[in-house]
Amino acid sequence: MKTTMEIPDSLFRRAKARAAARGQSMASFINGAIEARLRDEDQRSSDKPWMAFAGMMESERGLLERLDRRIEESCGVVDEGEWT
Repeated sequence: MKTTMEIPDSLFRRAKARAAARGQSMASFINGAIEARLRDEDQRSSDKPWMAFAGMMESERGLLERLDRRIEESCGVVDEGEWT
């Protein structure tokens, strides 16, 4: 599908330079970037099944990231004294 997008000049220049350095067309570069972003988001949600229930909070991306860090901070540290 063809589409028209507005991309800030500085971002366009960076993307065009990166695509050229890789020997890719801009279309190929942008498609790859979108696929990578979607794959990363799918992977993150499958790594943390509880995130599926937070979908209603998608507009609060910063809040979700802070919540994720807090959960990892508190659940990722094992107090050996509690396990003996």
